[in-house]
Amino acid sequence: MALEVGRLSSLSNPLATVEHLSNSSSSLDGLSSSLESSMKFAALQLTQAAGILLRMPQEIIVQAMVLVTRFYLGPEGGSFRTNSAKDVSAASLFIAAKMSADPQTPRSICNVYAYLMSAPTRTAFPRTPTHDPESYYLSEGSYHSARALLLQTETIILRTLSFDTKVTAPHHIALTYLQTLGVLPPVPSSQSRALAARTLELLNLALFSPQILYVTHQPTTLAVAAIYLAAREVGVKLPSNE
Repeated sequence: MALEVGRLSSLSNPLATVEHLSNSSSSLDGLSSSLESSMKFAALQLTQAAGILLRMPQEIIVQAMVLVTRFYLGPEGGSFRTNSAKDVSAASLFIAAKMSADPQTPRSICNVYAYLMSAPTRTAFPRTPTHDPESYYLSEGSYHSARALLLQTETIILRTLSFDTKVTAPHHIALTYLQTLGVLPPVPSSQSRALAARTLELLNLALFSPQILYVTHQPTTLAVAAIYLAAREVGVKLPSNE
């Protein structure tokens, strides 16, 4: 499944085409659009929770969440009927971490997802682990089965995405823009900190947008939009001229 690529490769991501947005493999398999959206939201939420538990950098978590979104796009993409949200989430996080300076072992990935999918933690996150640890303990046999499924799903994702796993997160771009505009000085004020924090919050919220903004807009566009909205909310006046 090939996506459209922007001109500035270092600051651009492959974007979805009209064909990708008009149909999906899940809908062709009989899933309603509302159910598909709910399952996609759950997969993204699970990916974020796993990344936090693994103490991974935000940029890597963002990359994994975008890979999940890309995988389920279009008629040639994955289907929730054949590729579960949990398996795709785990494999996407594994792929994103593998390309970073902080790769995760299959055992770490499997352990975290076993914990998140255990009955007491399935309904809400975060939550105090007051239940029996045996409910999410992976035996050696269970681990090898989970590891084999993880590597198999990794192969499916890579093949579906044509091995194009490049994701440029807009977060660092937004911070660079704020510094260039002069509203985030080396010694920031409380208002500057609030502006930067709100900008990053909006970019994180956009990951869960039903409009799948991270595969329909370039990261530079997302960064500019987040800065504009954050400045209006915080009450910071941006420069009006060059």
